Amino acid sequence: MVESRHLGAAVLVNPDGSVQTALGDAGALIYPRSALKLLQATTVLATGVELDDEELVLASASHAGTERHVAVVERMLAGVGLAETALHCPFDWPLDAEARREASAPRRITMNCSGKHAGFLAACRHVGWATDGYLDPSHPLQRAIVSTVEELTGEPVEHSGVDGCGAPVHALTLAGLARGAGRVAAGDGRLPSAIRANAWALDGPGRVNTVTVEQTGLIAKLGAEGVLVLASADGTAAAVKMLDGSSRATTLVGLELFVRAGLLEREAADRVLEATLETVFGGGQPVGAIRIAF
Repeated sequence: MVESRHLGAAVLVNPDGSVQTALGDAGALIYPRSALKLLQATTVLATGVELDDEELVLASASHAGTERHVAVVERMLAGVGLAETALHCPFDWPLDAEARREASAPRRITMNCSGKHAGFLAACRHVGWATDGYLDPSHPLQRAIVSTVEELTGEPVEHSGVDGCGAPVHALTLAGLARGAGRVAAGDGRLPSAIRANAWALDGPGRVNTVTVEQTGLIAKLGAEGVLVLASADGTAAAVKMLDGSSRATTLVGLELFVRAGLLEREAADRVLEATLETVFGGGQPVGAIRIAF
């Protein structure tokens, strides 16, 4: 018996940005949420700010708030003479269960987007832009991000909202989002290689984006409300959006697109899914599983 269904849309684009596979409406506008971080971090890097590889990955991360993650964000802030109080992301608990148990209170620096915000602040300090109001859509950094988004996706930004962390989030089509992620992954910048070398920093040990990068070499980035991008080094990329906002099946769908296109070995996809895909339990025993139904 089928208990639940996750309905959504997904697209796979070629290295030249053309659509190879579309399931649902690839031209519908969505909020990329944290999947936009690959383009935001690309903008930060383009300012010329000096970040080491771990710091660069944290600037694109939805991190788990472990002690190791927090230490890198603290280093990013200290490197430009700022403290945690300069962050304008909300107070939040760590996503990592152990870190959450050990935390005495929610903090800005343990919020999963704190690395992105630290990257924003470092870029502002480097260029000489104001750090107050760095999330305002009219701030030079946010205008530069819009330019990056439009250049890499090939789409004009016609609508923007506010992401969970307080930063502007720009509506894109699924095809545009995939195209942008593919161009980041295939570019000659440091970000893709830094992510592959420091996959732990992008998400967290045992967490789905980290495991995906480690097991497949694909750049993987989840976004809230059921969004995912996957991108290979040649620029082939997938974008997935679940209509119910759940991320439970997004990696399953994204990897399946790559497998069916002959771009990823089934065994590599299975390793990711075995380690991360939710099992349906009854009485403490597995009684169900999530399956693809394209």
